[in-house]
Amino acid sequence: MRETVQEARPMTPAGRRIVAAAEELFYNRGITAVGVDLIAEHSGVTKRTLYNQFGSKDHLVAVYLAGRDQRWRALVQAAVDAAGTPAEAVVAPFEALRTWSAANTRGCAFINALAELPDAAHPAHRVAADQKLWLLNLFEELAAAADCPRPAALATRLLVLHEGAIATQPLALDTLPEAVELARALVEAGSRVSRGPRDSQA
Repeated sequence: MRETVQEARPMTPAGRRIVAAAEELFYNRGITAVGVDLIAEHSGVTKRTLYNQFGSKDHLVAVYLAGRDQRWRALVQAAVDAAGTPAEAVVAPFEALRTWSAANTRGCAFINALAELPDAAHPAHRVAADQKLWLLNLFEELAAAADCPRPAALATRLLVLHEGAIATQPLALDTLPEAVELARALVEAGSRVSRGPRDSQA
């Protein structure tokens, strides 16, 4: 059975250096453009050490993306927990994106990985795809908790807005404020429907 990212053994200090170097190189130069020789050089280890720790470049890419995924989910969850109302919680991932984008200016590493690694069986492809599905499911759960009608449909629209804001990030065009405004409008419109005309006029 193929080893999954979650089943990987505890990482050594050398392994952590390798992942740190791989993250910088993969994100800034692209996954397919970066080879293990360059990663080994930047992390100050031999190729043998790299392969002993990770087994393959494919697995190293998956580990790199899984680490980003964990940090992103923690940031989103913190934004959700800090929201004052259920409706505000629905758009909390957009607020998390505002913070995340300040330190990640080359767009979404997961979108980039899906474009570079189209094989659905690739371990890193699965990590990237799961990240997007997780966000879609989270939007739906939050929308349902806020009593928005048709939470699944709303979640899809919010995901499209969210991913669109990320995709345009490398351009000299800040679409995030407009995306947040549209997301709030969608949630508010749903909230008015769920309250009914009498409640919304009270």
